[in-house]
Amino acid sequence: MAKNPLEVKLGSLILKNPVITASGTFGYGEEYESFIDIDKLGGIVTKGITLKPRLGNQPPRIVETPSGILNSIGLQNDGVEAFIQKKLPYLSRLETKVIVNIAGESIKEYIELTERLSGQGGIDAIEINISCPNITGGGMVFGVDKELTYRVVSRVREKTFLPLIVKLTPNVGDIVSIARSAEDAGADIVSLTNTFLGMAIDVERRKPTLGNIFGGLSGPSIKPISLRMVYQVYKEVKIPLIGIGGISSTKDALEFIMAGSSAIQVGTANFFDPTVTLKIIDGLTEFCKTNRIKNIKEIVGVAHL
Repeated sequence: MAKNPLEVKLGSLILKNPVITASGTFGYGEEYESFIDIDKLGGIVTKGITLKPRLGNQPPRIVETPSGILNSIGLQNDGVEAFIQKKLPYLSRLETKVIVNIAGESIKEYIELTERLSGQGGIDAIEINISCPNITGGGMVFGVDKELTYRVVSRVREKTFLPLIVKLTPNVGDIVSIARSAEDAGADIVSLTNTFLGMAIDVERRKPTLGNIFGGLSGPSIKPISLRMVYQVYKEVKIPLIGIGGISSTKDALEFIMAGSSAIQVGTANFFDPTVTLKIIDGLTEFCKTNRIKNIKEIVGVAHL
């Protein structure tokens, strides 16, 4: 039987293909099962989980922008205990990798979340969100300081045997130093990037459109900047990268792979085309066949050569 040309290894995390759904854009998977066969995905990342339930930010929470959206959801979720009781049973039955995204307002919260989740079955990896730009307390604070990044990642690393992904914020002056800190602290993988801090103004009301004033910009408009950051980080760290930012086609995915991403996450595109992930998988398969590529890893980082 021929080997799967799309299989990728991110340390000990093995994916059937490099296409993953991004946190906050795919719910807990179940919401999309009427649109696609979720088991065909390389993996899914859950909506961000916090220790206690969060109501999120005041509305309006989403506004469309040219080639993207601004969101200020504020990590609304029912908390880790409800996730374990109500969402994990479904996720555990999937034949794809399940990555749980966690967020905290303190290092202690990250530790407690990790300990609680690491004892559960059905979870293949943990993604630490240290980069959310639209919550107060924690969130992006940890991801903009390399020392804080090191502290939170190293403490979480001590508490889990699961593959550890650290999701980085682009809202920094030096993304490379933050990535290095995550690697030095024990991260197995870094995913980059999260959303860019932005805002919109309602000119009729003469006030900010979002209830929280600021939000995270995502969608095709951020792709060139996120791609640049992946390119910068690739040769400066030894651990695998997962590229995120405006990916909505096979060409976009290939650009991120060639820039240095071993896998990619699709986010905002899920909203306007729920089948986009499967289209990208099919496109990558065809690309490998047409170009006689035995495994997709052959083109990871080729843009640097």
